[in-house]
This record gives sequence, C-alpha cells and structure tokens, in this order.
Amino acid sequence: MSTHKPIDIEGALRKLTVPDIRARKRRDGAEPLVCLTAYTVLTARLLDAHTDLLLVGDSLGMVIYGLDTTVGVTMDMMIAHGQAVMRGAKRSCVIVDMPFGSYQESPEIAFRNAARIMKEVGCAGIKIEGGVEMAATVKFLSERGIPVLGHVGLMPQSVNTAGGFKAQGRGEAEAEKIVEDAKALADAGAFAIVVEGTMEPIARRITDEIDVPTIGIGGSPACDGQILVTEDMAGLFTEFKPKFVKRYMDLGAGLAEAARLYAEEVRTGAFPSDEHCFGVKKKDHR
Repeated sequence: MSTHKPIDIEGALRKLTVPDIRARKRRDGAEPLVCLTAYTVLTARLLDAHTDLLLVGDSLGMVIYGLDTTVGVTMDMMIAHGQAVMRGAKRSCVIVDMPFGSYQESPEIAFRNAARIMKEVGCAGIKIEGGVEMAATVKFLSERGIPVLGHVGLMPQSVNTAGGFKAQGRGEAEAEKIVEDAKALADAGAFAIVVEGTMEPIARRITDEIDVPTIGIGGSPACDGQILVTEDMAGLFTEFKPKFVKRYMDLGAGLAEAARLYAEEVRTGAFPSDEHCFGVKKKDHR
C-alpha cells in the first residue's frame, strides 16, 4: 500500500480530507495525487486503497446510463451514486460533481444544491466547471463551508457551446483565457483544480503559477495529480478512447469472455453441476 495516506495517533489509516488534498502541491515535496472516478460501492471498495481522491463524476451519464453527453445528468443521479461511493470509500477523499444546471444560475442556487449534496451524500466537497464566470460562486460556496474542486480547460458540460470534445488552448488568446480561469478559481478559494484536455504547456504553466494543486486529465505530467475515468483506465468503457487515456487492463474483453463461457455451460447443461446445488450428496467416486 502507498505510504501517503495519513495515519492517526493510534497508527490506523484515516480518511483523507480536503486540507490534506490542498496541501499536496508537488513543489512542496508532496507525492502526486492519485485520483479516479467511482460510481458504485463495489468500485469504491476496489479503488479506495490506491487513491487519494475519488470523484463521483457526472461522466456516469455516459459510462453508466449511455447518454451522449453529461448534460442530461440529474441531481438525483449524483446523490444516489455519491451515497453508494461513500459506503465503499473508507480512506479516499470523496468529491461529487454538481450536474449541469444546478449551479450556474446564481451563487445562492448553487449553495442550495451543493448543501443538499453535502447533506445527503456526506462527501467532502463538490466539483463545478467554469472559470472566471464561476469565481464568485466558488467564493460564495467556500466562504459558507462547502469545499470546491474547480475545473477548467475542456468542460464536458459546455460541449454544446464548444462544438464537441476538443482539446483547448490551441491559440494564444484561448490559452491565456484558461490560465486566467484557473487563477480566478484559485483566488476564489477552490482547494484544487482539474485541468482537462488542454495543450500541455498550458497545464504546466497553470501548475507553476497557482498555489493550489492541479489535477490533470489530458493536461500535463507536471500537474500535481492525475485523474482518469476508471472505466476508461480499466478497459470497461470501449465506445471510444480519448488520446489522454491509458488502458491498464482490458476488463471489458474479460467480462465478455466470462459471459460467453457462462452461456456456453448453461446451454450445454454443464452449469450448474451438483457442487452448485443444495441438498445434493457428493458422488462416491470409488
């Protein structure tokens, strides 16, 4: 097990907190943050020992529900999956995405919805997308006891405005806008910032120029941490593979093969056998 997990005075591992994440700036000698998404209790249990932060991402709309984008995800979806992840995560810091439409209208509405998520899920904080335009909301939430994970660069909830899932920051003006966005969120009180789908030098520059940790996804190895969608990383989601994804296993192919073997044995009568049935005596093979 990694040694970066905090240990309490009795020597037991304790749950990571937002201040723990906030303190993990690599230039201060900290290890890179290890972050993954989780949507179910089983996944949370499997990932918990290996991650610092588990994000209940609105990517569940695409991965779990088969939606084309994250725009259709609801508060009820996020809360239900957040509750499941909290049952499985004993050590990692759990953050829940606020879905599209739940925070953009005003800081007050954002607070009301964020407070509902915090109360019903019991998570450590929430994540919202947006830069300069969301800074006032981030400040409003942070000052009222709701930790905020920011998100700049490629923002999936704005896919309709952006015209698709495209890398950001190719031009000088666009690059400067992303840097400005990140600085505004950091100044407003975000405890860390996800930098997604940007040109590598931009993510590197943001990491150098702000005092809170950056978490890259299609960003830069210089970021203070990295995050991937677990189903992408493990080869369970195969509809498409973004450039920034590395598949560490092909669990999707393994699951399909297990289903094929099961179906074959059911159809041939090989399963279930006596050993899988109750009240059947073992055969005497003498």
